[in-house]
Amino acid sequence: MDLGDVRPGGVRPLVVRVPVEPVEAAVEADAVDAAVQAGGVAVRGPLFGVAAQDEDDGQRWRVVVAVSAGCPQTARDSLNSLLWFRAKDEAQDRAERRALLAAVARLESERVDELTVLGTRYRIVRAEEYAGLGAGGIERPRPTDPEPVTPDWSPGTRDSEVDDGLILDPDAPLTPAQAAERLALRSFAYTGSRFPDDVRSDSHRALETHPDVLLLPATFTVVEQNGTGWRPISCPHASAHDARKTLDFSLTWFEPRKRGLIPMDADRHVDARTQAAQNADSAAAELTAYAEASDRLRTGRVDQLEVLDAVYRIGRTRRLLRWGPDGPEGPRPSDVNDHAPERLHPVLDEDGNIHYEGDEG
Repeated sequence: MDLGDVRPGGVRPLVVRVPVEPVEAAVEADAVDAAVQAGGVAVRGPLFGVAAQDEDDGQRWRVVVAVSAGCPQTARDSLNSLLWFRAKDEAQDRAERRALLAAVARLESERVDELTVLGTRYRIVRAEEYAGLGAGGIERPRPTDPEPVTPDWSPGTRDSEVDDGLILDPDAPLTPAQAAERLALRSFAYTGSRFPDDVRSDSHRALETHPDVLLLPATFTVVEQNGTGWRPISCPHASAHDARKTLDFSLTWFEPRKRGLIPMDADRHVDARTQAAQNADSAAAELTAYAEASDRLRTGRVDQLEVLDAVYRIGRTRRLLRWGPDGPEGPRPSDVNDHAPERLHPVLDEDGNIHYEGDEG
């Protein structure tokens, strides 16, 4: 089913398919329920990552650095590292390494938002992060969001990665709920006096230069209640369980140190559980509260916790990436960089030799 081009000369037609598999149908039903219950959206602001396109990819791009960085320069730094390690570990000859190192040199000194290396285009891409809001506040994980059969709470276990293997395809078929959400968000732009003039101007210009939108996979963020709203206290995670693990670490390790309940120079294995057993003072009650909150978090799919004077929630966050005739949107002039380009790695010569600072010759 083709919904057609609703903006003449602008956006692409949407191809919609109705889910037939039971799991897909359940996911679609969850999405419809969430749309009915949502009273609006809360917008956090832009996130940045890196996408790449090879000559035979057509309209498609692949995400090579997760769209989760808080400023464009952080994404550029990640591209710098990606190309440096490719030059170090994968270059087949001096010519390949030379091309990769030339790109690294540019990224060390310039705010580069797009470059082509060995036939591959790399672009810093921009997405808006938002979350659904309902009567109970920010949206929580949905029943059909992926969860591990046996949750692993080991701190050393590697979490799944945001956007791992993600392909950006503007022509991919959509479910009815996905199509409705995309259509509803095509006109999204910053309004209101709380946004600076240049931010509003760039936002409205993007409606013309990048009239389409793609919705990236949902992410999950730990948020803390702040008055009548919620503030994020973690980065985006690929699954709700990964976000719960971050909250568990905060409850048992970070918050006790931040509040002076555990010395900052204590052994890294000391946490709220071990310290509460050793203390007999007033701090023991607070440490016990954190340890008990961690125990509650581990009992199942717990998405909200109250401990001492704080309320934490696992928020289901979304990302909207604008798309134009030449692909995904890059950083806007009004986007803020919190640091300058710089050298991140030792000098690597075209023969693959690493020269550390202070080396002779």
